[in-house]
Amino acid sequence: MTLEGLKPIVEGVGVPGSPLIMAGPCSAETEEQVLSTARQLALGGVKIFRAGIWKPRTKPGGFEGIGKEGLQWLKRVQEETGMLVATEVAMRRHVEEALEAGVDILWIGARTSANPFAMQEIADAIKDAGVDIPVLVKNPVNPDLELWIGALERLYNAGVRRLGAIHRGFSFYGKSIYRNPPQWHIPIELHRRIPELPIIVDPSHMGGKRELIGPLAQQALDMKFSGLMIESHCNPDEAWSDKNQQLTPDILRIVLGSLVVRNAEQSTESLQALRQQIDKVDTELLDLYAKRMEIARQIGHYKKEHSMPVVQESRYNDLMKSRVATAVDMGLSADFMKTVLQAIHEESVRQQIEILNN
Repeated sequence: MTLEGLKPIVEGVGVPGSPLIMAGPCSAETEEQVLSTARQLALGGVKIFRAGIWKPRTKPGGFEGIGKEGLQWLKRVQEETGMLVATEVAMRRHVEEALEAGVDILWIGARTSANPFAMQEIADAIKDAGVDIPVLVKNPVNPDLELWIGALERLYNAGVRRLGAIHRGFSFYGKSIYRNPPQWHIPIELHRRIPELPIIVDPSHMGGKRELIGPLAQQALDMKFSGLMIESHCNPDEAWSDKNQQLTPDILRIVLGSLVVRNAEQSTESLQALRQQIDKVDTELLDLYAKRMEIARQIGHYKKEHSMPVVQESRYNDLMKSRVATAVDMGLSADFMKTVLQAIHEESVRQQIEILNN
């Protein structure tokens, strides 16, 4: 799949070859807070200021954004600092008011990108306005790559060519150190399918804690994503929303200064021998998987002859527990091993059901 004719999100901003950096508060709260944060960020070299004007909240009664009034504060940021300004839109009215105020970049949040009706309304509003404005689409709340691509396609079909994605992690039900675990394989697959699409990473929403922003930002750069969107507030402890994931401009400057941008042009000739070893091991793994599934089919025949159910829950639980413990002892992560074993188990069950039904 391709989105032909995409243009750079912004031109002439930052150092060529360096990641695009967008920073600013989760929410525009007061004119003083917006301008103070923007001035400090500008001194630190940030070229794009982000701030939420409309804030979709999980429950009513919370701070849902300052609204249209805040757009005038963004205009002052443009005038006083020369920074580009970006804000989130979730409906036609937001698009119209943001464009009228001269906002430079629009982004679409995770809740909105999951709603095809809202995405089409926004796409139609931009098309009707006839403007060439950058639009960034955050991944949907749940890990649904097709829904994410569908949201991007609606904008592309409306004529948006300065188009990008924002990876902010995915909702997770269970224990995790992250607010929204990254599940890096999903944006990697997005890049594989649409290599021309810039992908910005949002480590603030991903981590949910200040101390996780730096490590997540470095991971994003190590995987050669196009840039970072990081929340920064002049007084984050007093922020009206998401205070735990916002950095002061001074701390942000330190974090950005500590990041390492890998050299994509470095010769990989010295890696060739190691890659050949990986190819050899991968082939051996495939052979082992095929042998394992042949045994699973033999078990399927036995179960069919003896009218046994396919799934033996106690056996599966014991296997999962023992194999994961062994994997951890060998230096592998428990989550990785669980994912592998679950996939193997699902394929084994599929093979056995096929035998039982024939």
